[in-house]
Amino acid sequence: MSERPVAPRPLTPEEAQRRRKRSIAIAAVLFALVTIFYVLTIAKLGPQVLNRPI
Repeated sequence: MSERPVAPRPLTPEEAQRRRKRSIAIAAVLFALVTIFYVLTIAKLGPQVLNRPI
């Protein structure tokens, strides 16, 4: 017995706008977290990490 999957209903313009705003907010939070982790990592390693031979 194979049941056909139900097609999702199309989003209303209001729902699409809310989804877009939510996606932008999530992206902004993720970008902020990545930036904070990067800055904290560099701060913990100290300024001399940039003066080492590669």
